[in-house]
Amino acid sequence: MLDVFCILHAHTFVQQMQLLHSELHLTCCICSAGNTVVMQSLQIPYCVLSNDISIAKQQLLAGNELLLAQQPWPAYINNDVRATVSVAHSKDAIELLFRVKEKNIRHVNTEINGAVWEDSCVEFFIAFDNNGYYNCEFNCIGTALVGYGAGRNNRALLPADVVRTIGCNHSMKQDEDGYEWELLLHIPVTVFTKHTVTSLSNKTATINFYKCGDLLPEPHFICWNKIETTDPDFHQPAFFVPVVFNEVKTTN
Repeated sequence: MLDVFCILHAHTFVQQMQLLHSELHLTCCICSAGNTVVMQSLQIPYCVLSNDISIAKQQLLAGNELLLAQQPWPAYINNDVRATVSVAHSKDAIELLFRVKEKNIRHVNTEINGAVWEDSCVEFFIAFDNNGYYNCEFNCIGTALVGYGAGRNNRALLPADVVRTIGCNHSMKQDEDGYEWELLLHIPVTVFTKHTVTSLSNKTATINFYKCGDLLPEPHFICWNKIETTDPDFHQPAFFVPVVFNEVKTTN
C-alpha cells in the first residue's frame, strides 16, 4: 500500500488557481449517429501542487473536475456510484485527484500489482504512441498496479520498486448513504519505463479514466470517454482521448 505523497517547489495557491483556469481547454462534438458527446481533445494544465494536501486538492479542483459518467454496458449500470477526476501536470509528474461516492466498498488487495480491479478501484490509462499503453490502477486504500502492453493480453507488470515511486494520499469517510473516498496521486514520468519522458511540457498523449469494482455486491464498469464494445473492456486504446500537456510557464 502506498501512503506517501510528496511534491516540492509549491507556487502560491492563488497563482496556481489562475493558471489552471486559464489553461484548461476541452473540445467536444456531437456524434451524427446520436446525442453521445465524444471528447476530442483535452489540454492538461501545468500546476506545481502545494505540500499541504488540502490545498493541493483545491488547486486541482480549481482547474478541472471530469465526471466519469459513461456506463456503456447495460447489465452493469449502477446509479449509486459517482466518480470524478481532476488532472494536471508538474512537468515531471502527472497529478490526479479521484473522488468517489459509492454504496459499497471493498479493499482486500494490499500488495503492489495485486488484483486491485476486484476492489473499489479507479484507473488511468495513457499511451504516448501507437505501440502500447500503461494501465495505472488503484484501489481505494492506494494499492497500485501498473502494467504496459499493446492490448489486454500479454501485458507486462512494472517492477514493484518502480510502482512504489507513485505518491498517494488516500482518505475515506462513511455515512448513512455509503462511502466517500479520495485518492491524490503523483505519478512521476520515470514510471513510464518503456519510454524516455523527461518533461511533460507540450507532450502529447491519449488517455482514459475508469471506475470499477469487479467483486463488489453490484459490479460496475464506468468510464470517462465512452467505449463501444459488447462486453466490459477498458483495454481499448481506440477510445482514448487525445491530450496535450500544457507548456511549462515560468514566472518572475
